[in-house]
Amino acid sequence: MAAPGTFLVPVLLFLCGPGPHRAAAHSHPGVECVLFNEEYMVCMWGSKEMPTVNYSLFYWYKNASDKVVECKRYLQDQGVRAGCYFEQNELIQFQPFHVLINASVGGKTLEIPSKRMELQDLVKPAAPVNLTIRNMSNNQLQLTWASPYPRGKCLEHAVKYKSNKDTSWTELSVNGDVFSLPSVDYEKSYTFYVRSKINKYCGRTQFWSEWSLPVIWGSNSTSKGTVEEQLYWFGIRAVLIPIASCLLLLILLILLVRMERVWVILMPRIPNPSKNFDELFITHNGNFQEWAGVPKDVVESFKPNYSENICYVTELPPKDSHEPLWDNSNHAPPPMPGPPATPSEHSPYQNSYGRL
Repeated sequence: MAAPGTFLVPVLLFLCGPGPHRAAAHSHPGVECVLFNEEYMVCMWGSKEMPTVNYSLFYWYKNASDKVVECKRYLQDQGVRAGCYFEQNELIQFQPFHVLINASVGGKTLEIPSKRMELQDLVKPAAPVNLTIRNMSNNQLQLTWASPYPRGKCLEHAVKYKSNKDTSWTELSVNGDVFSLPSVDYEKSYTFYVRSKINKYCGRTQFWSEWSLPVIWGSNSTSKGTVEEQLYWFGIRAVLIPIASCLLLLILLILLVRMERVWVILMPRIPNPSKNFDELFITHNGNFQEWAGVPKDVVESFKPNYSENICYVTELPPKDSHEPLWDNSNHAPPPMPGPPATPSEHSPYQNSYGRL
């Protein structure tokens, strides 16, 4: 069962967007049904002027006991029913499909004309995916792709491409899911698109799928390979690289913190003692004993409480002298002996010695 958002884009294309299906509905009032990739179907009705009343849709299969069933999921445009959504389990291919669309207004019955339909002729495949370009030998490119359509053998494809030097697109029909471009110019870049349609062996539908996302190859292309690969590498650049950068920055920060701790252990910092002695010099004015809390009686015990007498030291007189020794009196000490006097000099000592 398809998700509700799966059919949103096709429904909007039916309601608002221009296109061959919308144009057909405008030119021929009636009902227009499209079976998208054999997963769900959308039927739209009305003409160039949208209905102003709510119509009801009833459908049945001719070979299914002619059981008439009303639409279970109406699609609205500006508050008015404009279409019906069918889930996959409500669809039966290869059986005639009939619809009846009418409304009752003022005792009158209004009908929107319809015709018998074959669901296998209403299939619109999904756009191809996983476009991949390989560089083959002899300047040859090989383009491959995949299709979400469940029966790939029922598809035919169309490839359009042009180089950055071309002014128009080249479109070619391809059987299978491989396209080869025999010769390329390495000085150019090439852009490729692919779309699909049910081939004549599986149905008579004229509904082509939407064009795929482009794939670019060449010297001036931003990248090579599939669009999915481009998105993948863009995701890596946009998400993984910033995350890896943040992790690397975090690791470096952790290593820096650890190195700082190791450096502090190996080379401890010399503490600054100035703050520890603020109280000594500010509060106690440099009094170490007071700052250290030494008791006053201990401080007084270290002060000296005695005095010493002064002792004078004198030199003894010569042995042959009978001068009395000087005692510790208030007399001045004898003069220091000098050089021997000459005979012409009159020494008091000589005079005294003569008298003896």
